[in-house]
Amino acid sequence: MQVVTTAGHGGHGKSALVRALTGKEPGETGAWTELPSGRRVAFVDVPGAGRSLPAMLAGAAPAPAALLAVAADEGWMPQTGEHLDALGALGVRFGVLAVTKADSADARLALRQVRERLAGTPLKGVEAVAVSAATGTGVAELAAALDRLAGRLPVPDPAAPVRLWVDHAITAGRQTAVTGTLAAGTVAVGDELLLMPAGERVRVRTIGCAGEPRESVGGVSRVVLTLRDAGRVDPGMALVTPGAWTHTTCVDVRTRFGAASGRLARQLTLHLGTAAVPVRLRPLGPDTARLTLNTRLALHLGDTGVLRDPARRSMAGVSVLDVRPPTLVRRGAGAARARELASWPDRPDGAVVLRRHGVLRRSELSLMGCAPPPDAVALNGEWLADPAHWSALFDRLAEEASRHAAGSPHAPGIPLETVRLRLGLPARQLVAALVRPPLRVDAGRVYGPPPGPPAAAEARPAAPAAIAAEPPQPWAGAVDRLRADLDGAPFAPPSAERLRELGLTGELLDAAERAGAVLRVPRDPGRDGAGQDGAGRDGAGQDGADEDAEGEIVLAPGADLAALRVLDALPQPFTPGQAAEALGTGRRVAVALLRHLDRRGLTERRGAERS
Repeated sequence: MQVVTTAGHGGHGKSALVRALTGKEPGETGAWTELPSGRRVAFVDVPGAGRSLPAMLAGAAPAPAALLAVAADEGWMPQTGEHLDALGALGVRFGVLAVTKADSADARLALRQVRERLAGTPLKGVEAVAVSAATGTGVAELAAALDRLAGRLPVPDPAAPVRLWVDHAITAGRQTAVTGTLAAGTVAVGDELLLMPAGERVRVRTIGCAGEPRESVGGVSRVVLTLRDAGRVDPGMALVTPGAWTHTTCVDVRTRFGAASGRLARQLTLHLGTAAVPVRLRPLGPDTARLTLNTRLALHLGDTGVLRDPARRSMAGVSVLDVRPPTLVRRGAGAARARELASWPDRPDGAVVLRRHGVLRRSELSLMGCAPPPDAVALNGEWLADPAHWSALFDRLAEEASRHAAGSPHAPGIPLETVRLRLGLPARQLVAALVRPPLRVDAGRVYGPPPGPPAAAEARPAAPAAIAAEPPQPWAGAVDRLRADLDGAPFAPPSAERLRELGLTGELLDAAERAGAVLRVPRDPGRDGAGQDGAGRDGAGQDGADEDAEGEIVLAPGADLAALRVLDALPQPFTPGQAAEALGTGRRVAVALLRHLDRRGLTERRGAERS
């Protein structure tokens, strides 16, 4: 189904056209008809009186196309122009022109006049039909024109989040029936939706569309939903998918139609969907402004609406650029914000938003109606970063670490929380994700690269070639063999017997650890299942070969940070079992590594899970 709104001066035959096309009286649910191709179209018949523009905006806003009616005997009238301005402000680009009452006057003169008025508007070039609802002349041609129009209209995404603007509501006892135009997405019986602006959860009990009960319906459709215990529901409210929209009272917008932002009144009414919300306007640039709303709306970037000044009878179309705009408190902040917004498109995508914020959760992008950009830095299953911003943060971190080490040589590491605050990162685990060689994290602190040799040593002449090279360390061969064992399975430590075969025990193992050639991870005492992580729940036959007789794990250096990178890619938080599966090792080894990372401040424990 598609939905078409009527438009035009009062008395020019809009309702008569709908009756002639559908054989039904225009009602709250919208009369509908089946077109020659089998497509269905429903009509939203809006009033045409001079004082009914708010009702016209409410009815036309969710509809993707318009049926503009102009009477042959009167031609272009003031309300026709106002409705055309409203359609332009709403961004309606599809339509059909009906020159009505063709039985009472020559339609050619009115058609020529309307064509001149439509020139330069989004509706220029629309198909025109002369029609008489009284005699039926041209009704079939008008239905065919609407059929061709319906075939050109964009097809909405059935999986899109739902936002149904309510244009009629009736409550009887505990049951409430609401009517509206479903622009995209799918609603099914039993779905739970949020009733905005209160944000209360309601459940869909029944669905009606085109006079028939439905189990589900997709956009674009005129629908009637029955809700139970919804409380008071008024026109202008919206039913939305939970967790899919940003609920906001402050937005930055671009004016797309009408007066420049600086010439608009400071107190206006924002018409978005069927809502009419008083707003306060702060001009930013020639075509950008900040709106402060007196009630919450569920919005996405790119949403379109109309700013109306009833006193001046003026309108301006707007598109939403930012639903989470920054505060503007410093001198010159408004001008800087205007310069930033000047480069943004009318419908910002995920790349623009991520560049603006630097680091965001995937869910935050989704709430704004944006898909993650393909070049975003995926930090784990939860966070995304703009590549340029992430690279700049690493440079800042390296500079901070070097400055701190120079100023505090006896305590060269910076605490993770201090780094987070200095870099303005929203979560501590992002600091650990940012660290890469030559930086390192140890015991909850970030360390810079080890200091190089002093300048005097660099100037010292090279040793004579006759002096023999320093002999290899006694543990070097054993460590090389260990690394060969770990090459295909870096998180599967050798057994105690294998360490003895390698010759990597006792003092040699201690020396290798002091030199940083191996990583030793101690096992916690509760290896028999007493630990909270449940490390002993797997049988000893599964993991018994993973540890030596003293419960110690020996891995290649840097294995803990390599494990952290693997764990970052898991959905957050994760369980020890999920960690073991991702690392390709036993549960006991995974638990030991997790506790080691906990001690270093690189993971955060949340009950039995971590992130």
